[in-house]
Amino acid sequence: MDLSFDLLGNAIVSGLLLGGFYAAVSIGVSISFGMLDIVNIAHPAFILLGSYTAYIANSTFGFDPILTSIVLLPAFYLLGVAIYAVYDLSFERRGDASIRGLAFFFGLLFITEVALILVFGVDYRLVAAPYIGPSLHLGVIELPLRLLVPAVVSLALIGALQVFMSRTFTGRAIQAVAQDPVALRLMAANPSRIKRIAFGLSIATCSVAGAVLIIIQPVEPSIAGDYIGRIFAICVMGGLSSFSGTVVAAMVLGVVESLTTTLYGPSWSPAVAFGFLLLTLAVRPAGLFGRG
Repeated sequence: MDLSFDLLGNAIVSGLLLGGFYAAVSIGVSISFGMLDIVNIAHPAFILLGSYTAYIANSTFGFDPILTSIVLLPAFYLLGVAIYAVYDLSFERRGDASIRGLAFFFGLLFITEVALILVFGVDYRLVAAPYIGPSLHLGVIELPLRLLVPAVVSLALIGALQVFMSRTFTGRAIQAVAQDPVALRLMAANPSRIKRIAFGLSIATCSVAGAVLIIIQPVEPSIAGDYIGRIFAICVMGGLSSFSGTVVAAMVLGVVESLTTTLYGPSWSPAVAFGFLLLTLAVRPAGLFGRG
């Protein structure tokens, strides 16, 4: 009985920590898909780009992957701004941002993955940091630092974004741009510029998400496809543009996956997790928190 309770408790805690990581990889899509209606299926590829930049800095210079990702936030932001500028000029201004826009991001996904394969090969890469091996113990509960540190960093990132969105004019404009661009113009804000900033922020999150990913597990270029379904499912379940909904949905998915892995084995984990997501959306089509 005690063993089962210990096992269950550790599985729930591990799932919550895993959910913190899922929130970090999903928050960028909550901005691009939830607020801008841009289906950026290349988002996981940019997360992997963040993983490999952290790997290069760590393996070459011994830099901490998380600190590296924070330093590189402006570079990833500028990358997102440049990508949106091309997308806006080529598709959105022509009113052709549906199928062809989706093909554009699919192409980016493919190009980024192939480029990473050409540069790094298909071998798994990992980083070294003092918090990757040890664990904290709270009674019978084990808190692996390789999950705890990424979860704390992820929630701090989302908290900073929430403050920016709610306390600044630009943040409130980002939330409004997809709802009423005409009213936004009356407030002397350029919708195209606001969208460019928002998309830049969505890609900037990939720097931190990539660092926490390579801390949690070794990476290789093709694993980007493993996260596409999870990321969009979490965003839809959380209510698309709701940051708090994204966090809750990510935590729920993490706990369901962890419990399934513990009780039935890892092969059942994706099927049960997505089955739970589909059931939730059948009951609440707008997601847990509705669209913000």
